[in-house]
Amino acid sequence: MSKTKEFFTVYGIGAAGYSLLEIIWRGFTHWTMALTGGMCFWLVYRIGEKFSGLSLWKRCLMGCAAITAVELGVGCLVNLALKMDVWDYSGQPFDLWGQVCPLYSALWFLLCGPLFLLSRLLRSRVCKAR
Repeated sequence: MSKTKEFFTVYGIGAAGYSLLEIIWRGFTHWTMALTGGMCFWLVYRIGEKFSGLSLWKRCLMGCAAITAVELGVGCLVNLALKMDVWDYSGQPFDLWGQVCPLYSALWFLLCGPLFLLSRLLRSRVCKAR
């Protein structure tokens, strides 16, 4: 599979999965979350590929940091700059501008384990990349 097709496959799965997860968790989603989810899963996919020799907890920490950083960037753009009010974590302890908080970063850490397994499956069976 070409790198372009691989990117769009992984991005599409991430966009759909993130949106579904948000619908299950909050009862609704926003189109910007599909874009965010695609990018987050692409980053987790690449971390799994580039750092496969690291222990799972270290990869999960990297994945959680990447997802939290993407959510912070998207949140600053869509919530603070564009005033779309997609989410607001200002009621959570230790939130950063209402866009990210330790609770959700911890949940992303836990979710990264299954995401790395899915990434490996995609690479070996669907994308046929190394």
